[in-house]
This record gives sequence, structure tokens and C-alpha cells, in this order.
Amino acid sequence: MDNKKKKVLTPTQIVKYLNKYIIGQTEAKRAVAIALRNRWRRQQVKDYMREEILPNNIILIGPTGVGKTEIARRLAKLADAPFIKVEASKFTEVGYVGRDVESMIRDLTEYAVNMVKSEKTEEVQTKAEELAEERILDILIPPVKKPVPAAADPNNEVNSEAYQNQKTRDWFRAKLKNGEMDSKMIEFDSSVQSSIGMQVLGPFGMDDMGINIQEIMGNIMPKKKKKKKSSIAEAKAIIAQDEAQKLIDMEAVQKEAISRAENSGIVFIDEIDKVASGGNKGHGPDVSREGVQRDLLPIVEGSNVNTKYGVVKTDHILFIASGAFHASKPSDLIPELQGRFPIRVELKSLTEDDFIKILTLPENALLKQYSALLETEGVELEFTQESIREVARLATEVNDQVENIGARRLHTILTTLLDDILFDVPDKIPSEKVVITDEFVREKLDSIVKNRDLSKFIL
Repeated sequence: MDNKKKKVLTPTQIVKYLNKYIIGQTEAKRAVAIALRNRWRRQQVKDYMREEILPNNIILIGPTGVGKTEIARRLAKLADAPFIKVEASKFTEVGYVGRDVESMIRDLTEYAVNMVKSEKTEEVQTKAEELAEERILDILIPPVKKPVPAAADPNNEVNSEAYQNQKTRDWFRAKLKNGEMDSKMIEFDSSVQSSIGMQVLGPFGMDDMGINIQEIMGNIMPKKKKKKKSSIAEAKAIIAQDEAQKLIDMEAVQKEAISRAENSGIVFIDEIDKVASGGNKGHGPDVSREGVQRDLLPIVEGSNVNTKYGVVKTDHILFIASGAFHASKPSDLIPELQGRFPIRVELKSLTEDDFIKILTLPENALLKQYSALLETEGVELEFTQESIREVARLATEVNDQVENIGARRLHTILTTLLDDILFDVPDKIPSEKVVITDEFVREKLDSIVKNRDLSKFIL
């Protein structure tokens, strides 16, 4: 438990981490930070109260390109818990061809199993590597089959085959550990699971039925041994992986994974506005949209979902939804679903000053990305402060005039701005420093920005 406590970040630390990649949107960052920390707080509560504490699901509302999906991407790396991001628009109502909403819980459980399996593999890695070394030694110097009798003469024992064999093995073991034999080639047996091809007719796949057909057939059909030839370094890694699989108790892994998915799992549902009916109810595609909401409701409220690893209860899974809601409103969602997302956070549209910060401050800032790309060709790319402000001004202007796509506008503007430079390097600009000035920005983009018809297609 102590290790877990050390890993979990406080809300302040979570916001500080998100600030490295996302500009502004403090309210949204605070909401997800509190929700993430509350997952851990609930685990520390005594048993009788723990079951009563339900997560406060969040809905992030804001125009496209302001950081909703980026918050999800960064949370996935940050959360030491099962986390999946799904697109609401990919789901269809039960009875229609497509994925049903329960598949998101199956995906979450699959993620949890892989997560726990990875941790258990790390725990047994040292033992697995030792066993791999023994297997490689058995191939290089096969052990003597007949052991020396217990009452053997000590003088004969020194000269015996078993003693010499052990001595040689110890010498080779030392060379293996030092990596002196890594480049030598070796032939060894590797386990290969028999692959079974099976077609399922109808709208459901085996995953939708919660059946692990691969495991069922794998138990019937024995694993094949395949001869493989590779370097000792590569063989060591493959054999260690085989040995680690044998050392892991998969039943315990599945039990732990289900527990984690139920108690600390997080599902991020993007594009939730795409299943809002927008006021036109009862006909056309809206029938299916409302059906998706109805199917989503029991999952968010708390229900049991069959997965191939067992039944998963969704009562304590945290759901974070996000949507632009430009063609619909949050009130267009069915009332029961609205009630299941009590925390609503509105993300603000980006200003010119925000664009300047986005271009320069984050660790993955666009200008840093382009500089890193051209650095591989030996060309140093530098932007003056005035040119950065000019790019931000043009991005704001185009967003106001054409369509507000938020920070994504910076991608289109910078691609158009640096088009010639990216094409000419390294043939016409072999190795030098390229400075982007505000005059260069205006000369390259002003005419396109002013021509509204042209900017619709280019920017």
C-alpha cells in the first residue's frame, strides 16, 4: 500500500503536470485533478462507507481545439489506474450493426489485465532471466544425465564428467552474465500458440459475448514448439518472456484486474454531443442516438457487465465526458443521463495571448516540434517574438472569420508558413540558421487571410 501512496499525485501536482502541456482551462484541470485524487481517497475509507461513495462524473463543454481531448491524453499517462478513451460516435444502439456501449467496459477490463500482467512480469523478471540462462546453458552444454554416486571417491569426483560439466557451465554462466556471448547464434525452442480462425455470423463478435474463444481453444489444442535461430541476447529475452508467463498466476491477475477496473477505472467519453439529438427527436438517425444514450445510462448508473475475465460492476467507475455542443446543447441529452454527470465544466475559447503561450510554453509546443524536425537536417529554425505574435494574431483572425477550430488553427497556419522551408531543406538550404520574422509571416499569409474564400480551403 505504501508504494501506491507514493505514486498517487495530489490535485496540485496533477494541475502542475497538466500545465506543462495545456494552456489555460484551469477549471477543467481542477475538476479532473479532484476527481482523480478522490479515486485514491475512496480506497482509504473504511469498508462500510467505501461502497456508499460514488464518483462525481464530469462533463467538459467547450468549442473544438481548446484542450478537452488533450486533457484526456495527458490523464491517461498520469493515472496509475485503468484508463480508456472512447468516441461516443462509434457506438450504436443494441440491435444496430456496430459496437454496443458495454464494449467500453470490456476494453477497460482488457487494459486492466494487461496493466496488472505487466506489473507481475516485472516482479518475476529476475527469476525468469535466471531460468532463461539455465535453458540457454542446457542448449550450449547439456547437463550430464547420470549423477555421480554419493559414495564416490573424491579424487575421481574431480576428474568425473559431472564435475567438469558443472565447471564448464559455471564458466559459460559468467560469460553469459557479462554479455560476452550476446552476439553468438543459438537455436532454441519457442512456444507458439495455435491460432484458430473462426467466423461469427450476426451482429455480435466473440468479444461482445464475453467469451475468450482463444483461451478455450488454446486449452484444447496444445501449444506448438517452434525452432528459432537468433543471437543469444535475443534468445535470452524471448525465453525469459516464456518463463515469466509460466511464473505468473493468471487467475490472480484477472481477479486483481477486475478489482482495479471496478474501483479505480476511468472511462473518458469523447464527442458526447454527437449522440445528443439536437431537438429533432423521434426520426432519422436520432432514434439510434437516443438509443445510445439509453444504453449508456445503466452503465453510468451502475450495472454488471459480462467480460471474458468475469463480471465487472460499473458502480464506482469514473466517467468523464466531453463535447463541443455547437449543434446541440447539454440539455438535449436525456434528463436521466444529464443527472449522472453532476459536474459541468465549460472550457473557454482561446485568445491571441493563449495562442502565443501555446506556441512557446508547453513542452510539446509546435515551434519546438518544427525546430526539432529541422535540426535533424542541420538547420536551426528561430522565430522572433514579433513573428510569434503575428502568427497568433492571424490564427485568431481566421478563427473569427471562418470557423473557430481553436488551437488546431495553429497547425494549418504553421504548415502553410513553413511550406517552402520544409520543401527546400536540405537541397536549397543545406545548413544554416533560418530566422522567421513578422514581415515574412505577413508576406506569406496576409493575402490568404484577407481572401476569405481562399482561407476556407487553405487555412
